[in-house]
Amino acid sequence: MDVTDGGAEPDPYLEHRRLLFVTAYRMLGSVTDAEDVLQDAWLAWTTADRDAIRHPKAYLVRVVTNLALNRLTSARATRETYVGPWLPEPLLTSPDIATETELADTVSTAMMVVLETLSPVERAVFLLREVFGYSHAEIAETLERPEPTVRQIAHRAREHVQARRPRFDTDQARRREITAQFLQACAGGDLNAVMELLAPDVIAWSDGGGKITAARRPLHGIDHVARWLLGFLAKPALTALTLEPAFINGELGILATLDGHTVGALSFDLVDGRIQNLRFQVNPDKLSGLTADNGLALP
Repeated sequence: MDVTDGGAEPDPYLEHRRLLFVTAYRMLGSVTDAEDVLQDAWLAWTTADRDAIRHPKAYLVRVVTNLALNRLTSARATRETYVGPWLPEPLLTSPDIATETELADTVSTAMMVVLETLSPVERAVFLLREVFGYSHAEIAETLERPEPTVRQIAHRAREHVQARRPRFDTDQARRREITAQFLQACAGGDLNAVMELLAPDVIAWSDGGGKITAARRPLHGIDHVARWLLGFLAKPALTALTLEPAFINGELGILATLDGHTVGALSFDLVDGRIQNLRFQVNPDKLSGLTADNGLALP
């Protein structure tokens, strides 16, 4: 796609493409849908009256936000009939993002799951206000809603997220240590070692989308989660499975490959040195963001 302007200055779309992708991804929780939104935004940009656009960045964010809002609204019905737990599509990210606490938090799988509990409009308002720092007036203009209404939505969404925002350890050295221990325990099929690493109230979700065998409901408790995990890994079809640490959605997680192909991702929260809230993404339709050459990894 040629998005240069006369071969001189970069086109604003190209200049802000990373920001636009992150905006759509946070809204939709889907790498594939975010890319589709960017394609639609590019088409809108190519037909826009450039002379009438004073602030290209604001214009493009507005277009992407509204396109994502429309897509998210229509996607709700599909997600209501989704087979098993629904988890956002994981995204391979740079290790450097983990040092940027605020940015890493807003793209973490845990936060994406919390955002999914907001209505589409609440999600848009929350992200524009809390993540991108837009004023209530700017958001009102973007979403074409009265400013008092936007203020109410912003307040409600912020309280909702704060009440559900996960608490987790931010010590990256400790996370690397626990991840290494967890991988070793899984590789050795050591049930006791796995159990010792799990929090008492651990919960595991697995998203297979009805296409890959996965638990249809969340699993609760150390014994249940540990036995299910090791039983899953012991399947004959997975003898060549490779598990390795990788930065996924801004946090150190685990990438699963089989015969050179990415087949899944595991993210988790670390609370008081124990693993809590394991999230397994194995739906093959939701793994496109896990390839190193996807061109989408956050900086």
